[in-house]
Amino acid sequence: MLLQNSKFFLITAGTVIWLGISLGCSQTTYKHTLRAQSSNSAQRQPIMLAAYQPWFGSNGHINVGYSSQDRTVLLRQIADAKQLGIYGFVVNWYGQQHQFEDNAYALMQQLASEDPDGFKVAIMYDENESDPANSTDAVLADLNYAYQRYIPRSSHVSSSAYLRYRGQPVIFIFPKNGTTDWNRVRQVLNTWDERPLLIYKDPTEKWSEAFDGFYAWVQPGKSGWRRDGSNWGQEYLENFYSTMTHIYPHKLAVGGAWPGFNDIRASWSRNRHMDPRCGRTLEESLRIFRRYYNSSRPLPFLMIETWNDYEEGTNIEGGSHGCKS
Repeated sequence: MLLQNSKFFLITAGTVIWLGISLGCSQTTYKHTLRAQSSNSAQRQPIMLAAYQPWFGSNGHINVGYSSQDRTVLLRQIADAKQLGIYGFVVNWYGQQHQFEDNAYALMQQLASEDPDGFKVAIMYDENESDPANSTDAVLADLNYAYQRYIPRSSHVSSSAYLRYRGQPVIFIFPKNGTTDWNRVRQVLNTWDERPLLIYKDPTEKWSEAFDGFYAWVQPGKSGWRRDGSNWGQEYLENFYSTMTHIYPHKLAVGGAWPGFNDIRASWSRNRHMDPRCGRTLEESLRIFRRYYNSSRPLPFLMIETWNDYEEGTNIEGGSHGCKS
């Protein structure tokens, strides 16, 4: 088994529509379960994760009707994610200086550790950009804090729910300022009692030795954003999987899928969007990995991007995306 202490099934292939997507003229609905296929299915599916935003209810973000520090809300979100076949949340985290998000993450991990089905969580660390000249030291301080608080058995918050791959904790890295010396970070993290797997956004030759793998993230690819939203990311995903299978075949690959994109509600909006295409964007982005991975060489993880980023319109938590008439 890829993951330990799990009561979740490994998804197998053959299903045409993963998330119970109903394609109608009025709306697209993401409902119910991701069904496990028969044991004689030809291809094994990856473990499903979902990127999670923990900042709602804090200043600086839109009001979505709940707080990410509400225990009842988090329990409902875990339950809803499990119904969709999602194994765990990968939670945006900015270090201890962002207290609201840190507290929300701590509560999420604690609740996940109490889940009877073994729901998992992992940190997606947003690179510290407060002082670019001292970025490496800031990143090391943040990651050491995260390790001591969340990852070892002696951690402040129960670590039983922290996502591991073949026994090693997984930390996702979202790059920001580009000034961090990741080789130095890698050397320090190698001294931890539990050496983490560092997974970076998009393959990069410069830091290939520092990272154990790469993950795909919602974007259109080299041809860029289109005003009509028609570039939904196929080019990008094709290039990601091709690069991972041909150039970095021994690195851990985390695929990506998304329902669309629209940052109009974000304070940082650049008027970028991808058309949901009445559910086809999610459906097709979920399928692309199959052209590059099979039962003899399975994709370990695939991350839905995102569970609840309402500001950039990538959320599946809301349950539906309107279709154009």
